[in-house]
Amino acid sequence: MSNKNKVGELRPSQIMYSFGIGAVVDLPNMSVIVMGLDDWDTQYATPIGEERLLAKVRSQPHLQQVSHLRQAPLKPNTETFINPFDENSRVGLPVSPFPTWVLCPECRLIASLASGLFQIKVNFYRPEETHYKHTTCPRAKAPTVIPARFLAACTKGHLDDFPWMYFVHQTNTDCNGILKLEERGVSGTAADVWIRCEECGKSRSMSQSFGDLARNSMPKCRGRQPHLRNFDEDECDEQMKTILLGASNSWFAVALSALSIPKFSSELTRLIEKRWHILQNANSLETFQAIYQVLQATGQLSELYKYSQEKIWLEIEKKRNGQEQEQNVNKDLKTPEWEVFSVADKTNNNSDFQLESVAAPKNYERFFEKVVLIEKMREVRALIGFTRIESPYDYQEQEELLEWGRLSRNDPRWVPASEIRGEGIFIQFSEKALLKWEKENSLLDEYKKKNFEASSKWRQARNLPPQLDPPGWRYSLIHSFSHALMRQLAIECGYGAASLRERIYAKTPEEENGPMAGVLIYTASPDSEGTLGGLVSLGEPDKLGRHIEQALEQMRLCASDPLCAEHDPLQGNVSLHWAACHACLFSPETSCERGNKYLDRSLLIPSVKTAGLAFFVVE
Repeated sequence: MSNKNKVGELRPSQIMYSFGIGAVVDLPNMSVIVMGLDDWDTQYATPIGEERLLAKVRSQPHLQQVSHLRQAPLKPNTETFINPFDENSRVGLPVSPFPTWVLCPECRLIASLASGLFQIKVNFYRPEETHYKHTTCPRAKAPTVIPARFLAACTKGHLDDFPWMYFVHQTNTDCNGILKLEERGVSGTAADVWIRCEECGKSRSMSQSFGDLARNSMPKCRGRQPHLRNFDEDECDEQMKTILLGASNSWFAVALSALSIPKFSSELTRLIEKRWHILQNANSLETFQAIYQVLQATGQLSELYKYSQEKIWLEIEKKRNGQEQEQNVNKDLKTPEWEVFSVADKTNNNSDFQLESVAAPKNYERFFEKVVLIEKMREVRALIGFTRIESPYDYQEQEELLEWGRLSRNDPRWVPASEIRGEGIFIQFSEKALLKWEKENSLLDEYKKKNFEASSKWRQARNLPPQLDPPGWRYSLIHSFSHALMRQLAIECGYGAASLRERIYAKTPEEENGPMAGVLIYTASPDSEGTLGGLVSLGEPDKLGRHIEQALEQMRLCASDPLCAEHDPLQGNVSLHWAACHACLFSPETSCERGNKYLDRSLLIPSVKTAGLAFFVVE
């Protein structure tokens, strides 16, 4: 780590959901893996305060000791140009070359970077051009090598270089022959790619490393964790699975998010919460006074100067005494948010949260209770782990996840987080209308049975733990409505479809803290788009009513009908959606909280196959 060089750039949102810790980043001339928290420089990683989210993080396995959240290290914004040779230019996420096996495109040699055959070339002014050269290539003068396109992974979060020597020799061997990767066809498929040993002449097709053939061709997983530079202490019993470099199933984020909702009785309480990552170290009045003097000299507590030290200390004690109790009382992130939105009290507005309640959408007053315009909001997201091969969306709740990729070699004291400031529209469904729909709709009972059967078979096919009850019709209805409306709002609000995000609140009266029936559609991009005001402006009764009408009209027919409308999750490959596809209800991965599962447009409005399930039917 002493020889650090910048090799590229990532957006803050990518660090959380696309290329976080343990993910492989495919750069123009090389690929790298993002290293664990042990290698992160916290000097430029600013702490983020959000107690509700921190309490939820602490409830996860191996994370009980986490004391705070931090954003990714950012360069100090002190000048427009930073000298590429200056230390500040090297602030960022630590990465290491991976895979460590590379291919020379000229002589087709495939070998490890540790072999000494390759030399790194760094361009300080164009870091994205950093690359390795094959200096001893017999066919060209020092050509740029490319990463090997095959990797090995397992469902327990382990990742490894493809076992090239084992694969071509079909066993562990002492043969030290040179390996060549040959293309024996023009399709580029694994069947046309062969690996050959120059020493003993053995060769194999890469197609034998996939599917059922891999059982006899691939070794057991070694439990390697390249982002932590070690191997798992517990021996891994999984079979290695071959994946391609850049494959979408090579890394899935396991993340939690919470909205910053009003909960402070005074301005001083809010300021202490904001600076709690500093003030939490004050265990006594004397310690606090010493810390206060140091921070006062550096100007880090300027907002608190108007309060006396005694008053500040009393609030610190009050927060510390009530903190543990508060964390144990409610680790459910959505219930407090629902309570704030459903009441919509403007007196709780603050600098991070401003809302205003308006009437239900025009012509849809029977279906909705109210609409709340959130002109300012703050969301904090924390990365707590990752999975490979299997998406965390495959699990009903994240607590079911048994195998996470770890963020550090030891139990971390903090986890990466990002904060997003944006806007949103909260739509509350009419509980009276929902209960009436359920009571009068005779088809819902059969729908519930099929939904449960499909969910059970789907999980059984993936060796997932059985579940008592999948999300029911209420969740599917609100979820489908959310996707339909997001697609419509994206046309006019000024944000791209991937920059909108949903937050579903759905509980029946029988469930704890129920009933809930609502959806928050809000801006989800922490980067360039920010808060434009275009989304909130569409929440006025006339405009929102028009957009709901257009969204529902679009759901009547799908470009894939009648196949889409006739889709049954129990037929063919078992799925977890009904009448839904990419042409009608599916949304970008960043927008949906369930991975495009539990969707059915026939719950919204009559389709070409089903007419009796629709909720939005005008009497």
